[in-house]
Amino acid sequence: MDVKKLENRLKINKKVAWEYNKDNFDTIFQFAENYKKFLDFAKTERKAFEFILNKAKEKGFKDIKSGNDKFFITNRNKSLALIKLGKNNIENGIKFIVSHIDSPRLDLKQNPLFEESGVALLRTHYYGGIKKYHWVSIPLSLYGTFIKENGEKIDIIIGEDDNDPVFTVADLLPHLARKSQGDKKVFEAIPGEKLAVMFGGIPLINKDEEVKESIKLNILNILNEKYNLIEEDFLSAEVEIVPAFKARDVGIDRSFIGAYGQDDRVCAYTSLEAFFDSLDSDDTIVALFADKEEIGSDGNTGAKARFLEYVVSKILQKIDKKSSDYLLKEVLFNSKAISADVNGALDPLYQEVHEKQNAALIGYGVCVTKFTGSGGKYSANDAHAEFMGWIRKILNKSNVIWQTGELGKVDEGGGGTVAKFLAEYGMDVIDMGTALLGMHSPFEISSKVDVYETYKAYKAFYVSK
Repeated sequence: MDVKKLENRLKINKKVAWEYNKDNFDTIFQFAENYKKFLDFAKTERKAFEFILNKAKEKGFKDIKSGNDKFFITNRNKSLALIKLGKNNIENGIKFIVSHIDSPRLDLKQNPLFEESGVALLRTHYYGGIKKYHWVSIPLSLYGTFIKENGEKIDIIIGEDDNDPVFTVADLLPHLARKSQGDKKVFEAIPGEKLAVMFGGIPLINKDEEVKESIKLNILNILNEKYNLIEEDFLSAEVEIVPAFKARDVGIDRSFIGAYGQDDRVCAYTSLEAFFDSLDSDDTIVALFADKEEIGSDGNTGAKARFLEYVVSKILQKIDKKSSDYLLKEVLFNSKAISADVNGALDPLYQEVHEKQNAALIGYGVCVTKFTGSGGKYSANDAHAEFMGWIRKILNKSNVIWQTGELGKVDEGGGGTVAKFLAEYGMDVIDMGTALLGMHSPFEISSKVDVYETYKAYKAFYVSK
């Protein structure tokens, strides 16, 4: 018996993705530059939607009503599907890659503006799973969509241009924080109601009479003069507060990308590029971009909203198939899907929360996550061994550098994705995406080589036979 050969067969070798791409650095770094431009543009789900739709139109995609075999279906400017019809019988299934384009943030409340102690502030309600202390003492931008009573739509972005002002949530100075913050658990140190955004400080000066809440009134005057808004317009608005800084290279060797919103826009961008580079697939392929994942996929733009059913029904109509409940279920049941979402990379400074043998490493390729959930695999999809074996085959055949990973130790925590909602249709689905450090922080970290391997993995899935 060749013991050495047997040892190699038994050992699962994690591969340093940079070593296997030693002749491909220029391509990886250029891919990363394009990805960073996407991150800077698409800081909200509406802006990500806009980017994806414009890119699709540039590639010749048209509305589903056209005679084109490349088309898109949109959902309220927050989620959309790109579809390329294939020559294979659609009853044998569709290949879906589903990512989400929302990220944790601060949302303004419906009545946000108030004045206190010489400052005008905006009340917020945080969106998704954040560490609240991350959001104090950093520069913030404002993205707003206001719908006026007459139906007029007004979009506002403040804080992204170098000449714009930015906003912030002021933290309590350490000299006075011992009782208010220091004696509390870290998650309790900053209550949600304290995440109020500084918005202005100059009062409306009226020499003839004293004006109550003069700073607030001056702010409303500015909003009216510059944007034609009144205070009541906040009631029919969506205003998101996000980090104002740009995506940046991290590390002396520029190996990492630091940016807001990489969960899950890294998977949205890589699946978009993979989709466009797989249009010659024999199968019908779909790239679907969903909203609301960070708050449980609820709402009519989230993965629970049956938008995917609607998309498949429209595809069947498009190809002159007599749509029926049976045919719809048949197509969905026979389909294959990737839930394109990130995983948490092994943190070198907090290794104790991971189980190292089954943790993803940053710089070691795309991460395949067989199951998510928490504790005893609650609220999870768990991919079947047969589908995992098929995924292994297509990734290895395409020379994709990949690894598997879990989100922390069994009893440490966990998390969920849209995979379980796709699995409800009977299709085979598995989670696959880039491993991040600092996930859900305002400055998440990815490895450029992992981003590129994620793109390669998604393309391998789309073009597989």
